[in-house]
Amino acid sequence: MVKAFSKGIEIFLIPCLGDNQNYAIVGRESSQNIGFTVDSPDPQVITKFFESKNWNLDVILNTHHHWDHVDGNPQLKNRWNCKIYGPEYEEKRIKKIDFSLNESSTYQLGKHKFEIIHLPGHTLGHIAYYSETLGVLFVGDTLFSAGCGRLFEGTPDQMWESLKKLRTLPDETLVFCAHEYTLNNIEFALSLEPNRQSLLNFQNVSQEKRSKSLPTVPTTIGVEKEINPFLRADDIELKKNLNMTENSDVEIFAHIRKSKDTF
Repeated sequence: MVKAFSKGIEIFLIPCLGDNQNYAIVGRESSQNIGFTVDSPDPQVITKFFESKNWNLDVILNTHHHWDHVDGNPQLKNRWNCKIYGPEYEEKRIKKIDFSLNESSTYQLGKHKFEIIHLPGHTLGHIAYYSETLGVLFVGDTLFSAGCGRLFEGTPDQMWESLKKLRTLPDETLVFCAHEYTLNNIEFALSLEPNRQSLLNFQNVSQEKRSKSLPTVPTTIGVEKEINPFLRADDIELKKNLNMTENSDVEIFAHIRKSKDTF
């Protein structure tokens, strides 16, 4: 899949390791291409892609330290001599990292600035890369279409605050998440709200895409605010469906996340 932008940027989705979604981003500066990837799940697949395009891999932007996001760093660095960026709070766990990033940092791709958003929850140092000018968000394993990442290191409070950060971004923001989990996530969401029409409609669209071997991402912040229960832990209608109207938003989120873990 290719998502082309008139602003000189192209985004390519590269399936890896079964359900990982790797993203190759190419920016065109004069006669040169500046190529980078978000994470490095499979160095062979990523190398094959860049070689097939006759492009250089200049940069790897890691979102967090899990093996299926960083294990390709050494081989790709050896092949391309690329620079590797990653979260400051996990720099000792990011293979071959060159530069550490926090929320005061930015990454510049040509004319486009990527802001760093710290999103503790899935891991404590997890970050996302957001470009306001491009309207794109590379969110790793914090947010999925109709879902969110497991709490391997963080607390429900931390993850809920992280998701609320993402919820404030413009509705039209394209969300590029790191796994193709959408159909299972929708089934779980429907177990909470079986009659939610927007969710049923989204299921039909997503099933049609997957039947054609097409990805369900990118999604958008606006769509996720409507169909993703993890972004709606403060929604009174969801609380009513759960018979938990007296519970706090964090308690609702924790309940939903625990339920999904055993779904």
